[in-house]
Amino acid sequence: MQLYLIRHADAVDSSPDAERPLSARGREQVRTLAKFLGRSDAFAPREIWHSSLVRARETAELLVRGLKSRPPCRPTAGLEPEADPQLVARKAGSLMNDIALVGHQPHLGLLASFLVAGTIARPVVVMKKCTVLALEREGSNWVVRWQLARELLE
Repeated sequence: MQLYLIRHADAVDSSPDAERPLSARGREQVRTLAKFLGRSDAFAPREIWHSSLVRARETAELLVRGLKSRPPCRPTAGLEPEADPQLVARKAGSLMNDIALVGHQPHLGLLASFLVAGTIARPVVVMKKCTVLALEREGSNWVVRWQLARELLE
């Protein structure tokens, strides 16, 4: 089982924070990422879950448009920037299908740290914007399978 953690792309600077849409640069970042991922079988989520914040939803929707499989997107509680990563970790532990989570820092970095290293006290992962981290479940443990940073595609 694969779990793909994706930080939203570049967003405009405005208030309120929850309503910040992607910038033109951010939309282009996601299109480039989707084009790259769409050519590979290494990224094949059955669903894409995203936070309720506009920039995460837009990132998820643009990503789906570039994929062959067109997995459904759905807003999912617990993916907001300050949410408790252990709540999503419990959900992930019971999943049977590959899922992509589109969210924010510090949440995604803490989630990855908790799944891989078992702690959020000392984060070991920081997710840059429009980065994908693929985790794989091996028994009851999670391991890093691969990571793709947007800088590699630009």
